[in-house]
Amino acid sequence: MTTVRTCLWFDGGVDAAADFYTTLVPGSRVLHRMPYIPVPDSPATPPADGGSLAVVLSLAGVEYTLLNGGPHFPQSEAVSIELIVDSQAEVDRLWDAIVGHGGEESMCGWCRDRWGVSWQIVPQRLYDLLEESGSVATAVTAEMFTQRRLDTARLEAAAEAARS
Repeated sequence: MTTVRTCLWFDGGVDAAADFYTTLVPGSRVLHRMPYIPVPDSPATPPADGGSLAVVLSLAGVEYTLLNGGPHFPQSEAVSIELIVDSQAEVDRLWDAIVGHGGEESMCGWCRDRWGVSWQIVPQRLYDLLEESGSVATAVTAEMFTQRRLDTARLEAAAEAARS
């Protein structure tokens, strides 16, 4: 059997990140915490925060490993966790939780948490609108490019204007 899981490299904080992430997404939980075990003559150093070497968690059934690997490979927007949600209220809840706990806003529904991990908070309605005719998809995309936190009402208004 093969298991596929994404591993995210951290410079400390995997325990706090795992605990925070599992509060964000319903149906999520920490599966396993792996303590750091010193190995003689190894170049590896224990995590500066004294935390776990790695934490395996499930976010709504998708598994991730958070590895306390040190400062060698910082996070970037080249990798993100996309959360597709059903309502503007859920967009707002997730956005406020991530940005409000030391994160920062980016563009087009992207934000970054305090550990540098990028997230995309996307209403399903955006994908529905992008599947419509070329003029609707173009108008919705243009509107999306003006936003940081995605606003479903504004995306809908852009689509309606393109249909008229």
